[in-house]
Formats: sequence, structure tokens, C-alpha cells
Amino acid sequence: MRILAFHACQHDTSAVALDEYNLIAAVQQERLDRRKGSGDGVPWLAIDEVLRIAGWTRHDVDVIALGSGTFPTQYLRFPLLRDLYYTTRRSFGRERAKRDMGTVAYRNGVDDLEQLFRADRFRDDNAFRPDVQFHMANHHQAHALAALFFTDWPEALIYTADGVGDNVSYSIRTLKQGQLACHYGGDMKLTASPTRNSLATAYAHATEACGFRPFRHEGKLTGLSARGEPRLAPALARHFRVGSDGLIEADFKDWSALREAMMDIFRGQDRETIAASIQKVTEDVMLGSVRHWIERTGSRCLALAGGLFANVRLNRLLAESLPIDEIFIFPAMGDDGLAAGMGLSFLQARDGTQAWLRQRRRLETVYLGQNFDGRIDAMLSAGGMRRLEGVPAQVAVGLIRGGKAGAIYTGRMEYGPRALGARSIIASPSDHAINDILNKRLDRSEFMPFAPFVLDEDAARVFEITDVNRYAARFMTITCAVRPEWRARIPAVVHVDGTARPQIVHDADNPLFAAILRGFRDQTGLPVLVNTSFNVHEEPIVNRPEECLKALQEGRVDFVVTQQGVYMSASS
Repeated sequence: MRILAFHACQHDTSAVALDEYNLIAAVQQERLDRRKGSGDGVPWLAIDEVLRIAGWTRHDVDVIALGSGTFPTQYLRFPLLRDLYYTTRRSFGRERAKRDMGTVAYRNGVDDLEQLFRADRFRDDNAFRPDVQFHMANHHQAHALAALFFTDWPEALIYTADGVGDNVSYSIRTLKQGQLACHYGGDMKLTASPTRNSLATAYAHATEACGFRPFRHEGKLTGLSARGEPRLAPALARHFRVGSDGLIEADFKDWSALREAMMDIFRGQDRETIAASIQKVTEDVMLGSVRHWIERTGSRCLALAGGLFANVRLNRLLAESLPIDEIFIFPAMGDDGLAAGMGLSFLQARDGTQAWLRQRRRLETVYLGQNFDGRIDAMLSAGGMRRLEGVPAQVAVGLIRGGKAGAIYTGRMEYGPRALGARSIIASPSDHAINDILNKRLDRSEFMPFAPFVLDEDAARVFEITDVNRYAARFMTITCAVRPEWRARIPAVVHVDGTARPQIVHDADNPLFAAILRGFRDQTGLPVLVNTSFNVHEEPIVNRPEECLKALQEGRVDFVVTQQGVYMSASS
């Protein structure tokens, strides 16, 4: 079956294409419309892109998997009089073009989203086949299934956490003796009043209090948290607690009360204190809840998804504090990963849990976007860039050793928030000054640490890589300590707390990326390079060749290395 799945929302929309259980394409809308965190309902650009990658048309799609989100009002079903009212208002241009499905469900007393969604209109208006199937997935179930599917564990705890989705901010599931059980967060009624207990939302308000954009810049606070003291943690902790049942509780009557309480605590405080305080409370509460469920269920493996687990320091704490054998965080952990989970939700519903579990496999790659290797070199040459003679990997190593910072542009674009070697900026880690240089060139905050990438064969001798965190580190979703003997040698990738967020690289995943690193290691003795995303601050990661050319023309990087060559501006 050819499955199209998408998440339609006000932020972080995406689409994926699955051929049965094979994830063959996945793209975030922001990479196409060039609006960071893009969300404006149905992500049509991403939908058409994944279909193009898959070689399908809309007519080829057998199944459409989706969840609650933001849709044009003509695709939502209302009671007859209300429907006539909205239709009339639309005809006069007075009705909002789009409405949030969850809000409509709550206000109209509807818990069954399939009853609310006008699948027939959506199908007919958008050139899908008359017999295309629709599947409506639960928000946190989609997060959970994406995290679990890409493991091969016989037993696991699957924990999800985010701002809110389908009326809850957390879900807890276990895989045990071949049975997948939901303990919390799977059957909440959309018409019920939601519990306002979201640590992710509290973290967003802390982000806002620091002058950053909430639900986008939380990573800045995670970086800042190592520079402050958590003096506000006791005041924050009075609002959040772990109940005797292991569930997170809070004392807010509504979302406005949560925000007001957070802002009262943060008012007049410096950024470092706010960041350290919200980080500590998040860590303490989440560790308490996850520990409860680990001990209660006896699970030795932990799968995580949801936007809160973009917090790589939290993930490290869980990995190192709990009695577990392995941790895995779905690389597209935020709402951009929901599309993958929604497609997997359909397959579970179609085949049953036992058959679905037998199809699980380890995630080998997130290179799931478009491949522009056939266009990038011609684009750079036509743009006046000078091609350097020599083997691309060897030329790139020489430039990096000479203090240059370049970008690698190769193969299919990454899925998820991390640049993992297809659209990455690379540089030597030996001089901390490269941080200031690149931050200035990319208009980034000076306190954000750069990440390293390291070959699998070298990972454990440079970083505290274990069987527990190795799989997660493959996708740069966790921090770990840098071994003391290496910290002074690779200062550009070591945070103030002595940690780093490494990406472990295998030759088969990205041969050019690995070859550059191996050449640099063999010539310098340093087994890591800087890897930071190929984008200017507040812009999405580079996708198309035109964006790569523009970055080189503007001097954001010194060179670009592709499969075919290394390019610099003619004036360089």
C-alpha cells in the first residue's frame, strides 16, 4: 500500500510517504516554504514533495493518515444549523479560513474526529482517488509508535511529552511479552477539560521570559542552563510534582494561569538563572516520573518522543540515571515527526499489533528528503563559483586544516531538526575562536555550543559513549561527557559543562562525510570535526541548490563540498 501521512498544524508541519512499512520520503514544510517552524494547516508543499520523491501522484495514494490539526473549515463537519452559519459566513468572506480541529471538537461536543473530518470533500477537492482510505491517528500514539517502531527490543517503556496534543501533554506505554499497553494518554476525550500540567509549556514560557521565541528557541535555554544557578527551582517545583501513580501533576486551572505563574516567577531574573531553574525542575520531575514507570514495569529499554525530548540534557540524565540497557529518541521528536507515526498508526490498525511489532527495525538513516546531487554542481558553477582541483574529500580536509569553515551538500536532505551531514557546516574543533567566527557569520547566539561528529570507531575514546546512549548519539539526540584528556584538544565542540552532543557516523551512511573526517583525523590526530546546521539564524536548514549557492555568495561559509567537487567564490 502507498501511504501518505501528514501533520496539519500551526507549527512544524510535515509529510511522509511509506510503501507499506518502508519509510521512503519525509520532509518538513519549513524546508520548502523557507519559514522556520512553518505551520499553516495542510502542508501541501511537503505533501507534493514526498510524492515526487516516491515517484507517485496523488492519484497513486492508497491511504491518507492524519490527525487532529488545522484545516479549512469546509473540511470540518458541524451540526446542520452551525454548518449553514459557517457556509454563509464563508460566502461573504467573514469566516476564518482555517480552524483547529481539536477546538472545534471541544466546542461541539465531538470526540470522534473521523465524524468531524469531511474526508469526501478533502479527497474530491484535492485529486485523490475515490477509493482512497483515511485513517485518523491519535497525537501521542503517533509520537509513541514512531519511537517504538525503530527499535528491536522485546520489552520497552515508551514515554512521550510535549506542549499538548489531543488534550494531553504526556503518554505512557509499555511493550511487554508481545503486548503493547497504554497506561496513560491514549484514550483521553477531546471534549473533556485538559489537564494543564505541561512542563514543555512551562519551558516555553521560560523561553519567552528570556526574550526568545516560545516553542522554537527552547534549545537556547538548554544551552544557557549550564551557565546559571537554579535559584528559582524551588518556586517552580511548588507547581509541579509526580503523583503516587507516577503521573505529572500541576496546580493550574487553565493555560493562562500556568503562563501567569511562570511569568511571575521569572520576572526580573537574568536569562541564565531562568534557564538553569526551568531545566532543573524539568529534569527532576521527568526523572521522577520516568523512574516510577521503569521500576513499576521492570522495563530495561526506554523510547522517547515529543517536543520535550528535544532537550538533549534531559535525555542524558535519563540515560545515565535510570537502570536501562538502551535509550532511543525518535530523531524527529517534535511535531514534525508526527507524520511518520501517523502512517505507522494506520499499519498497526490494519495489521494488528503482533504483525506490526514483527515489522520493527532499527533506523538506519534520516536522509529522506530530496537528492539534488544532479543539480548542485551545475548551480554552483553557473553562479560563478570556482571549482578546486582534486579529490573532494582531500581538498576539503586541506581547507579545514587551513582554518576554513565549509559546508557539505550531498545526497538526500535530513528529516528532523538536526543537520546530520547532508546539509552541514564543518570546521576544525581545535580552536574555540571558530565558534565566534561562525556565530557572527551566521547571525547566531554566542552561547550556543557547536556539536561534533565522530566516526563509530573513535566515538568511545573521545566521548562517554556506552551501549545505553550509542544508538541515540547516532542521530545527535543526546549529550554526553567529553573525556577529560580530549577537552582541551577540541574546545570548539565542548560546552562549558564539559559535555558535547555528538553524531556518530558510519561510512555506509554518508561516505563523503565520513571520508572528510577520516582524512582530517589521519592528518591531525583529532578524531572529530564541528558539525552545525547549514543555515543562517532563524532560517530553515538549506534544502535546494539555490539556497546553498546564496550562502556561499554571501560568505556564510568559505567553501562547499559536494560529491563531485569543492567550490569557493571566485574572489577567494
